[in-house]
Amino acid sequence: MRLFLKLQIPIVLLVAAAYFLILWPLHNPHPKFVFPEGTIAIRDVRIYITPDSDPIEHGTVLARTGIIVAAGKDVQIPQDTNIVECPNCTVTAGFWNSHIHFIEPKWTFAAFKSAGTLNAQLADMLTSRGFTTVVDLSSDPRETVSLRRRIETGDLKGPAIYTAGNGMYPPHGIPYYLGELPFYARWMLPQPETPEAAVKVEERNIRMGADVLKLFTGSIISPHEVLPMPLDIATAAVEVAHRHGQLAFAHPTNLAGTTVALDSGVDVLAHAPSAPAGIDTAYLQSIVDRRRSMIPTLKMFATTASTDPSFLNPIYAVVRQFHALGGDLIFGTDVGYMTDYSTQDEFSALAHSGLNYRDMLRMLTVAPAAKFGVTALKGTITPGKLADLVVLDGDPATDIGAFSRVHYTIRSGRLIYERSK
Repeated sequence: MRLFLKLQIPIVLLVAAAYFLILWPLHNPHPKFVFPEGTIAIRDVRIYITPDSDPIEHGTVLARTGIIVAAGKDVQIPQDTNIVECPNCTVTAGFWNSHIHFIEPKWTFAAFKSAGTLNAQLADMLTSRGFTTVVDLSSDPRETVSLRRRIETGDLKGPAIYTAGNGMYPPHGIPYYLGELPFYARWMLPQPETPEAAVKVEERNIRMGADVLKLFTGSIISPHEVLPMPLDIATAAVEVAHRHGQLAFAHPTNLAGTTVALDSGVDVLAHAPSAPAGIDTAYLQSIVDRRRSMIPTLKMFATTASTDPSFLNPIYAVVRQFHALGGDLIFGTDVGYMTDYSTQDEFSALAHSGLNYRDMLRMLTVAPAAKFGVTALKGTITPGKLADLVVLDGDPATDIGAFSRVHYTIRSGRLIYERSK
């Protein structure tokens, strides 16, 4: 009995530690956003109400309690308004980055790190780039859910976060470039071997707070080998996501992986195919006809794979042709996996692929909002919508680089980033 009592204390401590490290970070995965009180105005700026509208020069955007109440010329600014000044600047709707990750070691124990540390990291990776909404396509949910909870409740200054939780891989299909992960981290990555197992994985992800599904339908298991996910496994997972009203994303890589993604019902290709042999005009037209979307992530390929034009040019050609056919392109960079957070090279690569500033603004705003079914709330600077806004240095109509020069980022009326003077 005495020995049992002696053992009780370390057992209780071990259970308590396991709870706080493993389970507590997952509590309250979808907290209610705390809207800021008061009124904010951005005065005497160029305003793009939508990607397709002509800009309003010397206009004002006014928001109250996180909601846009007016945008245009001759807007009356009430007393006690927080006025943002930025001469010769441009205001657009808040940007989306629809492909990110929180997998760098600096996000570990996000539930417990100081707000100052995490705010600086969020600014470096996201808010200083104008992102008011992001889509995490596979990270440890303990970190992502913790960040989201602390942002939504006002403890941190960050974007709205959708997350896939853990991505899903083919059987024995962990990508070779994840080989540096500790063995226990690799062991946690789901590789369902049957449709029934895939269903359980996705249902567990949703219980843990996932909003979208991420499949590796074409997993790069060696520098020269791509393993496709079995179609029945992919289809089973997608059916669960769709049943819960969620979008499915896929890492396609090549023709086989892209075909699995399309045939299983995936909604968004999380990258342009990086080995596009066989993906011709007719095939791309079939993607367009099925109303599937694509996130190019062009800078990522040049940064982490190869700068060889023989590798990059076929990828650019796919994006150019998909766009010419009327395909739905959505902006995303794969930051978090890619540790160079700057967006300038992505915009340059998109321009090289035939897109103009309106196309890019559409990718950043209305296209993702439409895909996620939130156009009533986001995507344009319209009274009644959330005051998600970006203030840029310059006009992207005459300088694409202006997209990457962010002065202020405002999410639902709250200033979440201000560039140091």
